[in-house]
Amino acid sequence: MSAAAIPSAVAVTIRYPDHPLPGFRLNPFLTLTPMDNRRLILLLVFSFSLVMLWDGWQKQHQPKVEASAAANSSAGVPTPTPSAAGPAAVPGQSVATAAPAAVPAPKASIRTDLLVAEVSALGGDIVRLELTQHKSSEDPARHYVLFDNGEKHVYSAQTGLIGTGLPNHKTLFVLGAENVALKDGEDAVTLRLDAPPTADGVKVAKLITFHRGSYAAEVGYEITNGSGAPLAPHAYFQFTRDGKPAEQPGGFGVQTFTGPAFYSEAEKYQKVAFEDIAAKKAKFVTKSADGWASMVQHYFVAGWAPAEGEREFFANQVSSDLYSAGVIVPVAAIAPGQTGKVSVPLYAGPQEQSRLEKFAKGFDLVVDYGWLTIIAAPLFWALEWLHALTGNWGWAIILVTIGLKALFFPLSAASYKSMAKMKTLGPRLQRMKEQYGDDKMKMQQAMMEMYKREKVNPLGGCLPILIQIPVFIALYWVLLGVVEMRGAPWLGWIQDLSVKDPYYILPLIMGATSLIQTRLNPAPPDPIQAKVMMMMPILFTVMFLWFPAGLVLYWVVNNTLSIAQQWQINRMIAGGTKAAE
Repeated sequence: MSAAAIPSAVAVTIRYPDHPLPGFRLNPFLTLTPMDNRRLILLLVFSFSLVMLWDGWQKQHQPKVEASAAANSSAGVPTPTPSAAGPAAVPGQSVATAAPAAVPAPKASIRTDLLVAEVSALGGDIVRLELTQHKSSEDPARHYVLFDNGEKHVYSAQTGLIGTGLPNHKTLFVLGAENVALKDGEDAVTLRLDAPPTADGVKVAKLITFHRGSYAAEVGYEITNGSGAPLAPHAYFQFTRDGKPAEQPGGFGVQTFTGPAFYSEAEKYQKVAFEDIAAKKAKFVTKSADGWASMVQHYFVAGWAPAEGEREFFANQVSSDLYSAGVIVPVAAIAPGQTGKVSVPLYAGPQEQSRLEKFAKGFDLVVDYGWLTIIAAPLFWALEWLHALTGNWGWAIILVTIGLKALFFPLSAASYKSMAKMKTLGPRLQRMKEQYGDDKMKMQQAMMEMYKREKVNPLGGCLPILIQIPVFIALYWVLLGVVEMRGAPWLGWIQDLSVKDPYYILPLIMGATSLIQTRLNPAPPDPIQAKVMMMMPILFTVMFLWFPAGLVLYWVVNNTLSIAQQWQINRMIAGGTKAAE
């Protein structure tokens, strides 16, 4: 709105009821001036940003962990619905050979250039997965553990066949080897596990294949039908996990989503909370001709992505704090004496977007920016491109900040000019206040005439903050959510841009620059509002103490550039005013 469009006299009046307490008396009318409106909008904008950030930080009330039951012995075998299963699916099928509960099953290890997997003979489950290129946040000397056999979590990748007597994740297999490793010159390594033959002569082998330079694998079965009848089973591929949240950003109650997620072309990306599964209120796609099932946590993800064809998704509560989620696929009919195969790709690793995009359509959506994706996605693209040039994520953040400041320079310059003019009018507003005293209507009219005469828009100073807030929140989710920032150093004491500054240096600098910027703005005529505005830098400094260092770096650079721009504009406006006088 231009200054010329403002009416010559505008008054907003709010009638208050009589004050109920004796000894107090309020004016029956409260008149809000345009300056008051501008300050009110500023406070509302700041409050909105705080609410949005806090909403993203709310703890997802995960079910508390009780004494953990072993996933291998507790998790049930999924059963496809009759429409999906067909006549070959037999609900409540018998388990081929179960391992004795008191005897731990043998294990085999698979080692590649990126990971070390531990596979149990019980079901052929992948019960432990170390990512050798990522360090533990608690102990940098150790590798990050995704699948876990009970050290911190119960979390494994399980598979099985559905059909009478066929092996599932409770069947004791025979390991083909105890240790297999990717050798020089090899592109893949495979572990084979053999199940005991069924009573009618069906032989099943489970094959797990990992590849060089990849977090993707193939997990499948070779089924030799030694019976005298056609065989058309189903296969399930699931993750079984406790309800404890995974690694979280530190401080201020920050907690990101941990739980199952599903994708189909029709329904798109759907996250499912553990508590909704427990309450049997989970809503997600159940049948589709495409899509994948996953288990999502901060920075890392595991997913099953079958090839095109019918599949059924499921999510169940196995025990008080154990959940399973996955996908069921049909196996093509196998004639007597023939061998059939079924295999589903598995991804288990970091949420590196370039890898996720290659694994399956829509799999990159597990890096969830929420409703600000339209801003966050281009921001990450810019950061990634600048990182390729500089080799440092900290400098990439600084260059992105400079670029954003240049992009919005014309708008912010106009706003700073409006604020600078308002500051020069401060003494005149004070004289008006003294001249008109309690006559709010006359003061309001005089102020509006002055704004019109001086061509000043009292709301113009809100624009820089309005512009920054969505960018600020989007960048917050980028820095909080992308694994590329995990463990990324900048310089000196900042060795991880994804966590708080260990010495709180950047937050203190941010607070100082915010205070300077506040002093460059025109002071509110109301002393209470002035005190509130001076408190905002302090409140933000306290809040920023626990923010990721990368986000605080962005805010420091942005404040510094804003101070330089606003100081120069204030100087120019003040010089022009003196010349005019």
